[in-house]
Amino acid sequence: MPTEYMKLVRDRIPEIIQSEGRTCQVEVMPLEDYRQALLAKVVEEASEVASAPREKLATEIADLWEVLDALMTAFELDPEGVRTLQAQRREERGGFDKRLKLLRTD
Repeated sequence: MPTEYMKLVRDRIPEIIQSEGRTCQVEVMPLEDYRQALLAKVVEEASEVASAPREKLATEIADLWEVLDALMTAFELDPEGVRTLQAQRREERGGFDKRLKLLRTD
């Protein structure tokens, strides 16, 4: 029984499926569809990071980084520019080192 996915997958997934003796159908998405698929994929991967057991956390973070790298490429963002913005925002707003939990404001 065929299974429909209709989602963005990594480049080697069709090859992996075929090496298992199965068949699959793929298509190349137009750029705007690809960008939207990446935006959906980053949510999917972030959710997997959030629910990962400790022993799978590094793998899930690596998958999330892969999508973030693809997003920067697809939207023509300079990774060094993004890292510079990250450093600026850390300087302005701080990081998460102090483990602060905001309880309330008045």
